[in-house]
Amino acid sequence: MSGATPLVGERPLADCGIQVSPITLGTSFLGNPPTPDGAPAPAADELASALLGGPYAAVDTSNNYAQGRSETVLGRELRANGLGRGRSVITKVDADPETGALDRDRVWRSFEESTARLGLSRLPVLHLHDPYTVTADEALAPGGAVQGLRELREQGLVAAIGIAAGPLSLMTRYVRSGAFDALLTHNRYTLVDRSAEPLIAEATERGMGVFNAAPFGGGLLAGRTTRYAYRDSPPDLLAWIERARLTCQAHGVDLPVAALHFSLRNPLVHSTVVGVNASRRIADLERMRTTSVPEALWTALAELGTPPSTIDD
Repeated sequence: MSGATPLVGERPLADCGIQVSPITLGTSFLGNPPTPDGAPAPAADELASALLGGPYAAVDTSNNYAQGRSETVLGRELRANGLGRGRSVITKVDADPETGALDRDRVWRSFEESTARLGLSRLPVLHLHDPYTVTADEALAPGGAVQGLRELREQGLVAAIGIAAGPLSLMTRYVRSGAFDALLTHNRYTLVDRSAEPLIAEATERGMGVFNAAPFGGGLLAGRTTRYAYRDSPPDLLAWIERARLTCQAHGVDLPVAALHFSLRNPLVHSTVVGVNASRRIADLERMRTTSVPEALWTALAELGTPPSTIDD
C-alpha cells in the first residue's frame, strides 16, 4: 500500500500467526451514515484509507457493523490499494440479522459474506461475535457455531478463531471450552471497571491472544458522554470520574490518556481496540499512546477506591 505509515510496536498475537500493534483500530462507525440508497457515503473511503494505512497493524470490523457497510468500505480500499505488508483485517461472524440463527451453517454464510465484501479469501482471525441468540451449549454442540469456526480453521480459510462479547460469565464459558485462539473483551477492563482481569489472566494461561476493547467505556472516559458501556452513569460514578480527572490533571495527564494507558500498560493485553470515526482520531491516538504517564499517577488513582461501574455481569 503506497503512502502507508510505518507500523509501530509490532508484537505477535500469542500463537495466532499475526502481528498486532499496541492499538487496533475499530470500525463500527465506518460506513455510517449511509447515502439515501443505503450505500456507504463517499467520505467513508477517506477514513478507510487512513485506517488501513495508519501506524497500527490491525483493523477490526464485523459482519454486522453498519449493516455490512464497514466491510464494504474496507473492501473498496483493499481492492484499490491492496493490504500493506504486515497489516491485517480482522472480522467477526454474526447471527443472521433476520432470524437470529447462529449455527454452523450461519457461521459459514457470515464468513462468505464478509470475505466477499472485503475481497479476501483468507482471514487471520475470525471472532464469534455477540453470540446472544444461542446458548453456549448450543454454540459448542455438534452443528453449532463453534463447529463452523473450527471447520474454517481446519480448511485454512481462517488462521485463528476468537470469541468477542461482553458478559463475563458467558465469556468465561467460551474461554474454558478450549476451542478458541483469541479473546476480545470490552468495557470490562478500564479505569472504571476491572472485572475482566481474571478472564484475561485465564485466557493468557491458555495461550490465547487478548484484545481489550473500549478503553474509554464508550466515551465516558474520553469526555464525550455521561454514559458508560451504553448505560446511563449514576451520580456516584460521575463523581468518581471527576475525582479521577482532577487526579490526572494534578499529574500533568489528561484523563483520556490515562484511560488508554491503563489498557496499554497491561502486559497480558496484546492490543487495545479503539473505535475511530474520523481520520484525525488516528493521529490523536498515536499522540496519546506516546505520551509519558508518571507511575505515581496509578498509585494516586488506586487511592480513589473502587469505581462504581454500571456493569453487573
